[in-house]
Amino acid sequence: MGDTVHRKGITLKEMCFRAVREHFSPQDSHSVLDLPRHLIQDLLPHLTVCQLYELQPALNQRGISTHPGWVVVLQDLRGHSFAMDVHTEEEARQEVMKLLFTLVFYGFRNHYVIKNSTNLKSQFFLRAAASCIRQFSLITGLQEPLQSLAAEQRPLLNLLEKRIQSVRISHGIDLLKRGTYAAVYVLHRLLDHGVATKLVVDVPCPIVLSWLLHGRGPQDVDLSLKKQMLSTKSSCDLSAIADGAICSPGLQTEASDDQENHVVPCKRSKVDSVSMEEQFLCGTFPQCDSPLGVCPWGQISGLEIEPCGSDSLRVLNSALPTFFCLRCLSLQSPSSFWESDVLDLAAALKQLSDSHRSSLTDLSIGVLPNAKLMEVLLDASPNVTSLQVEVQTLIWGPGFSPHHPQSATADMSELHLEKLKVKITALQTDLQFMTSVLRRCPHLTSLHIAGMRLPSGQSQKQLLTTLSESNHCLRILSLEDMKLSDCLSDIQNLLKDCKLEELRLKDCRLLENCSDKEERLQQLAAAVRSAASLHTLSLAQNRLAKDVCVLAELFSGSPESSVRRLDLSSNFIQPAELLEFATRLETRRPRHRLTLDLRRNPGDRDPDMWNAALTRLRPFCVLLVRGWKSTGTMVDHVSNM
Repeated sequence: MGDTVHRKGITLKEMCFRAVREHFSPQDSHSVLDLPRHLIQDLLPHLTVCQLYELQPALNQRGISTHPGWVVVLQDLRGHSFAMDVHTEEEARQEVMKLLFTLVFYGFRNHYVIKNSTNLKSQFFLRAAASCIRQFSLITGLQEPLQSLAAEQRPLLNLLEKRIQSVRISHGIDLLKRGTYAAVYVLHRLLDHGVATKLVVDVPCPIVLSWLLHGRGPQDVDLSLKKQMLSTKSSCDLSAIADGAICSPGLQTEASDDQENHVVPCKRSKVDSVSMEEQFLCGTFPQCDSPLGVCPWGQISGLEIEPCGSDSLRVLNSALPTFFCLRCLSLQSPSSFWESDVLDLAAALKQLSDSHRSSLTDLSIGVLPNAKLMEVLLDASPNVTSLQVEVQTLIWGPGFSPHHPQSATADMSELHLEKLKVKITALQTDLQFMTSVLRRCPHLTSLHIAGMRLPSGQSQKQLLTTLSESNHCLRILSLEDMKLSDCLSDIQNLLKDCKLEELRLKDCRLLENCSDKEERLQQLAAAVRSAASLHTLSLAQNRLAKDVCVLAELFSGSPESSVRRLDLSSNFIQPAELLEFATRLETRRPRHRLTLDLRRNPGDRDPDMWNAALTRLRPFCVLLVRGWKSTGTMVDHVSNM
């Protein structure tokens, strides 16, 4: 043992921690809880997920967070950089349990599951994870776990029914295949009996989409598309797919000369006397445990479709005018939508809006074929408060007409938009479309724009001026992949006119073609100090390099900056430059503990000096580091251009 300890560098304390992990039982929890606070905090990274889950309530009562323990598990599962982005105990626990539940439940294996198989195979882990997770992934290609969930693991399904808020369908459901009975039943329990109100569809099948939507929000779903897409040889009653829908737990068997075992969901009385497959084939569903004898319908308030093709979009458009319970809608396509498809979507959204019964507030669409369609969608649903779009090009296609019913008054009408996120993948952008939308959004609180490049000789000054004049409620501003090197005075004005709380300027070339970079950063630091409401500042990927030390002036003089989170990642800050920054910041420490993001900077160029700088910063900073390999010489070159 002595040789082993010496060879691996294991201390006596670590040996004790490992012993606690290996021999811990619920009866021993009081012994752990009686340990001194500092020993418990050192022990947390050595515990299993089940032990962390079991001890967390009592530790929280003592004022001890289990966050460090969950972070260690995340680091093992996802890597250090991802784990450091999870800031709260609850976020970390949910992320761990979400990842592990799917892996363990479906029998997937990775290095962490293999290493901890003894602790993760227990029913206690599945129940613990099920009590934490909020999303369930329905993988219909793996029937055995779903069959078990619908039969001998029914108590676990009962627990999921009470906890799952979102169901993700990541594989197709063949409604004409006998092997899908368990998947359909689990889906029915979670959506129609449980608290799940969000549906994520990752399969490009309009037939399944129509079946899923029917009875769960829209008052009518057009069946004509489904009739066209199924083979005429099939005798399956398509109306049963939608109209029957298994709200009441039953199945009906349809037979023909060609297909004898095709089954489609429909309403039936409940029978609970034979095996699930026998019930399925006989036309009944297993007992749903509903106290009313009739299954309740579950309403979908959140819908995400990816990928969303033209056929799926037509099914959705037929449902939208009466989809009154829908609050959040996300439609994503790997390639650009056709302009005609977007206009049809806008027409359906307008019908929903004109009904005055619409609940839709959040809309996400990608990829739009041109930016002006963004305003068409907003005019079709003026009560939307959050819009996220991706735009691929600004070129008008042949036959496109921007006319829509409100086009005469669209430029003057006020929008209720509060959050707007626009990603543009075009070589050049016409700024006018963005400023016209911003002027119509006086209630905007959050704005994120990425990739807006202007023709040569034009400036983003107009954008920043519009924000200062028209968007005084703005609290969060994120600009990415834009040239702002000539907009310092406009940024200063924006900080004066708006009570910004978060400002992110990522890859905005702030110091490009600047003769005095130090003076530029000093002026920016002075403007940030004067913004009392600003608590988050990101200058990631701006090639600050040796000039980073100037930012220590954020916390010198009067007034002192209120910034609590400073992102300096991907700025090619070398060890000597970080040490100079740390030395200056040490003499003018922030009044609040500062979260400092230093990831993707070349600290490995001189590890000793880098670590010396980190040692100086740690007493008053939470440091986010890692994520750089200096062997990537091209990355070095690009970052220092």
